[in-house]
Amino acid sequence: MVRTAKEMGVNHYENMRGGKLAVDAAKFLEAEESYGAGSFFGRAVIPPGGSIGYHQHTGEYEIYYILEGTAKVVDDGEERILCPGDMMQCRDGSSHSIENVGDKELVFLAMVLYNHNQQ
Repeated sequence: MVRTAKEMGVNHYENMRGGKLAVDAAKFLEAEESYGAGSFFGRAVIPPGGSIGYHQHTGEYEIYYILEGTAKVVDDGEERILCPGDMMQCRDGSSHSIENVGDKELVFLAMVLYNHNQQ
């Protein structure tokens, strides 16, 4: 399968999870194409001052991989600054947020994967 950027399109989310401003996201893989691996596989863009609000994952976990910009993430209450090449994983049962604290767009890959090891 091949999907071009034009074919993916972009979804616009205002105040995502109670965050500030908007997030634009292009899904590079649809959930039904992931063989049950997860629910979201995309490239997200947050403008300066924008964020995805603090939220919890249950039965799944999320990974962010920073491509461009500067992010402040909060992972279970612990704040960290991430730059290109950095990643964070919000584990199953944990909570997190991400905010663009730089002066350029924050661009990152986001993947929400199912926890198949739940007891």
